[in-house]
Amino acid sequence: MMLASVPYWLQSIFRVLGGAVAVLLPAGTIVYVFLFKMMSFMQSRLGPMEAGPYGSMQLFAEVGKWLQKEDITPERADRRIFRMAPLLVLVSTFLLVAVVPFGPEAYFTNFDAGVFYMLAVSSVSTLGILIAGWSSANKYSMLGGLRAAGQLIAYELPMVLAVLGVVIQAGSMNLQTIVVKQNSDSIFGWDGIGNPYILTQFIGFLVFMIAVQAELTQAPFDMPVAESELVSGYMTEYSGFRFLIFFIAEFATAGVFALIASVLFLGGWGVPFRWFGWAPNGSHEIANWMNVGGPLIMFVKMMVLAFLIMWARFSYPRFREDQLQRFAWKVLIPVSLVNIMLTAILKVVF
Repeated sequence: MMLASVPYWLQSIFRVLGGAVAVLLPAGTIVYVFLFKMMSFMQSRLGPMEAGPYGSMQLFAEVGKWLQKEDITPERADRRIFRMAPLLVLVSTFLLVAVVPFGPEAYFTNFDAGVFYMLAVSSVSTLGILIAGWSSANKYSMLGGLRAAGQLIAYELPMVLAVLGVVIQAGSMNLQTIVVKQNSDSIFGWDGIGNPYILTQFIGFLVFMIAVQAELTQAPFDMPVAESELVSGYMTEYSGFRFLIFFIAEFATAGVFALIASVLFLGGWGVPFRWFGWAPNGSHEIANWMNVGGPLIMFVKMMVLAFLIMWARFSYPRFREDQLQRFAWKVLIPVSLVNIMLTAILKVVF
């Protein structure tokens, strides 16, 4: 955030608190709205109803339960690395949200290479998962960690290629610039709705969301935690607070990836600038309003995309390992390359 008149140490505190809210609030909302309620309604049941009105306090009850559970470390585990792995996965989520813009001046960082940073940091969680599986001294955990590493490496390439189409069209890797371009550009001369890239990069959007599903190890890409085969995979030996960290990281990362997808394809914090006659260097009053309204707009777009992620999770059966790898290498990557080629051609022509 732009807090030029505030001391640097206080800016740092605000950024840490803001980052915590930007990670934990979406995670809690996704768990309650989708995991507790939407899945229940899809299965013709009510879900948790006792803790608070309509079960609204159930998440706090779950957190309290896991905090009270004993934190067990296997005797033969590498204790230091075993305990570090969940934190590594969660820290990668906090590093990821640091690059997301929430308004004209409401951001934590404004990297010119923001897309590159986002793609690089999103890979850190792979190390945490692999470390968790290896350090647990459990064959199920080790198999889960190896599956996760193979899956995440396979699906990171389609994600990179899907984002490349957006970078080509926007002509920038700065996420703030990508937001401004979508809300100020026109489609063949018509600027009524700006130029949200979900229209021109719909193939890239589909590939990106599928890759996100696999990066989150959500069904139908949940081979690393296949309960019927691996007894929760790389998380088998985790309990108490450390298991809770994995749980929070899973849904927090889903929320952050949904925020990033809304920036790349749905116009981010903005609505088409033409609707209220504003440009990024225009009225300060409107800019100040967008610094407040932008996070709310981002939250709504995030919930829409999180719904798609959770809907796929609750609706589709698990892939076999060979199907999962074949889908990445023989379908998503060729489709992404074709999308890049078409985007480059249209960029030159128009």
